[in-house]
Amino acid sequence: MIGRTISLYKMSFTGLSRESWLLSFIMLINRSGTMVLPFMTLYLTGKEMNRSLSEAGFVMALFGLGSIVGAYFGGKFSDKIGFYKVQLIALLGGGMMFMILGQLTSYPLICISTFLLSLVNEAFRPANSSAIAFYSNAENRTRSYSLNRLSINLGWAVGASMGGLIAAYDYQLLFWVDGITNLLAAGLLFVFLKPAVQKKKIRPSSEVPEKLSAYKDKTYLSFLIYMTLFSLCFVQLFSTIPKYFRDNLFLNEKYIGLMMAVNGIIIVAIEMVMVYTLEKKNRGGTYIILGVIMCAISYLALLLPGNPKLIALVMILFISFGEILAMPFMTTFWIQRTTDQNRGQYAGLYTISWGLGNTLGPFIFSALIDASNFKVAFVVLGFLLITSAYGFYRVDKIKS
Repeated sequence: MIGRTISLYKMSFTGLSRESWLLSFIMLINRSGTMVLPFMTLYLTGKEMNRSLSEAGFVMALFGLGSIVGAYFGGKFSDKIGFYKVQLIALLGGGMMFMILGQLTSYPLICISTFLLSLVNEAFRPANSSAIAFYSNAENRTRSYSLNRLSINLGWAVGASMGGLIAAYDYQLLFWVDGITNLLAAGLLFVFLKPAVQKKKIRPSSEVPEKLSAYKDKTYLSFLIYMTLFSLCFVQLFSTIPKYFRDNLFLNEKYIGLMMAVNGIIIVAIEMVMVYTLEKKNRGGTYIILGVIMCAISYLALLLPGNPKLIALVMILFISFGEILAMPFMTTFWIQRTTDQNRGQYAGLYTISWGLGNTLGPFIFSALIDASNFKVAFVVLGFLLITSAYGFYRVDKIKS
């Protein structure tokens, strides 16, 4: 039994290109410093800044708005000047902006700096997605993206757990660590992945989708509507949920960081093997639907009475497994519709859908919580995610 498990793990990691491994390692370094985002709401509403939840929600909304603009230009310039240059500029610029943001105390300047930081930093995502697609093929593309997500979540586990310890000591150190890891990732990209290798690959005609413009792909645009709805809800894990854990469940920053780390550890431990097993069945739409439903259950679980630490753990477990089921196949859905000439468009629109969720989610739900309470918000989150799951069901029917 142990031998079969080891063999399954080995098979799930074989056949990936050197560049995919390198991009994933760079992502690991970058995301190991991801400490600002999960603690930004706590930073702004704590004794350091003493802002209201609505004000913190507005800042997080600006982060989302910046990611929309950054995703658009990141996708556009990835098609024009290449994913290498866009990634390098985004990592260097984002690193410097994190350091600047940590030094600001004026609320208006924090708002402006957060928007600019997100704009620069989030341009990295569509460029990175285009790079992974370029260095993979149809047979290993989902696993290549899962390896990248594994790096993101392993980095997230390290960053969140360390971030909890650092936040308990000094919140401003979070910004320095996040900035330095961005710069380190840029250095690794510059040294080990040269732009000279980024020549256009000729894809077999059977692999080339009929539609060349993402903006005219009606099925994809419908998919993005439900994707935005999903991201609007999912982003609460990093915005309002940490405050609920602290102020309503009375958990400290160290335990909150541990819970965020558990999310990453679960994904690192099982996602690659699960994707390797499930992708052979060619039922990506079904896995997306089931994953979104599990995310709905995760928020509704917070309505249950009981031990606060156990409730928080149950919530994290459900949303982690929901994420594992849904997100790899969400990426596969759009990648299968692209060519080398329009991949930046698709990646940009996909990142924009996340950015819309990042913009609207914190703003809407922080205002809703201020006007009512967290329980109302959890019911609304559950309803919206079920609606999103139904939308993905309809898209899957149209596709098939």
